[in-house]
Amino acid sequence: MNNTEENMNNIESNEEKLNTEEAQVVENTDVSEEKSEEVVDYKAKYFYMAAEMDNLRKRLEREKSQIIKFGTEGILSDLVQVVDTFELTLKAVRNVEDEQVKNIVVGLDMVNNQFLSTLKNHGLEKIETKEGVDFDPNFHEAIGQEDGKKENKIIRQEQSGYILNGRVLRASKVIVSK
Repeated sequence: MNNTEENMNNIESNEEKLNTEEAQVVENTDVSEEKSEEVVDYKAKYFYMAAEMDNLRKRLEREKSQIIKFGTEGILSDLVQVVDTFELTLKAVRNVEDEQVKNIVVGLDMVNNQFLSTLKNHGLEKIETKEGVDFDPNFHEAIGQEDGKKENKIIRQEQSGYILNGRVLRASKVIVSK
């Protein structure tokens, strides 16, 4: 073979090698792209799961806070009925003229105030309802109507209402003017 033929064969051989190498590079690039897409997919899934975990943690914290805040609602609701009975008893004996009964009333008033103070320490507050203020259906329950000077004003309170940590536990039962 002459030099020219050898050179041609070498060139053809080199071209074949280049084509083979190009095919391998393209193949490797495809594999690399697939792996890159896989990595991006896993990263997206990771960030999604991390966000989900963060949302779950926040929701559990809110629920925990609500349970702590309002977990005593049932027992405090029952104790409010005891307070009502106690106040009715005080109201009944307050006007008795006997000196011993007056001393007992003073003691009962102190116990009542201490009981209400203890309930307040646990988030329960009495709704202050005064005569002549506007009727508010968020805090009052109208149980009757009477003639009055102005319409929709509270004439008197029949039963106290209570708020537990900012939420109405029981509305005040009132008589409203018509």
